[in-house]
Amino acid sequence: ISCKSGILVTLLYHKRLDGEFETAMKILASKLNVTILARSRGQKLLSGELNLIDELNIGGQIYKFSLSENAFIQPNRAVNEKMIAWAKECVQGGADLLELYCGHGNFTIPLSFKFKNVLATEISKSSIANARINCELNGVCNAQFVRLSADELMSAFARRREFERLKGIDIFSYDFSHILIDPPRAGLEPSVIDFIKNFQNLIYISCNPQTLFENLRSLCATHEVRRFAIFDQFAHTEHIECGVLLRRRS
Repeated sequence: ISCKSGILVTLLYHKRLDGEFETAMKILASKLNVTILARSRGQKLLSGELNLIDELNIGGQIYKFSLSENAFIQPNRAVNEKMIAWAKECVQGGADLLELYCGHGNFTIPLSFKFKNVLATEISKSSIANARINCELNGVCNAQFVRLSADELMSAFARRREFERLKGIDIFSYDFSHILIDPPRAGLEPSVIDFIKNFQNLIYISCNPQTLFENLRSLCATHEVRRFAIFDQFAHTEHIECGVLLRRRS
């Protein structure tokens, strides 16, 4: 992980790590000016203090993010800043925002200032914990983060299941004007597509153009593409990140 506070290198081993290894690890970390985390079964060795804080400059506003050691982050900070700025430009007349696959709040935190209320979900427990910390770091008071998978959230909205994790949150009280989805490479599940088709504005961030294409074939039955952007997060590779703004047909 590379962030504003430094670089974390994680090493995974199958054998037990001894004191000689730990000494060599600390020497190497010092020479490279990085923090090294070595893991083996039942072991976790750190070369120094673990303090992962990133900063993003979005339109002149600095946002701070606390990250866990296994956090998923966008690899190119400068391109990530442009992606977030683009997503903010897609929001006009925002009421409430629903975000799926929110991670540690990469999009949530900057976009929260354009909405009255935000409900954001993510399956990773550590990501949700960091997202809540990031709200405090950035003075965000209008966002609720809930550890739910997309499928679980669909069950909650369909009233098929009740979740203790949603205790105290009335998901039916929100007035969602925008839905932000940033799914894994597999794209959106059919149940998610059927759900988000009911809303006016969709902001789709994709790391896989192929599954994005397949999802758009379904979404364009009810929505039209208003904006499309390509972000080269992975320079010198065939991989690209895409952003799509869809608006429901009248």
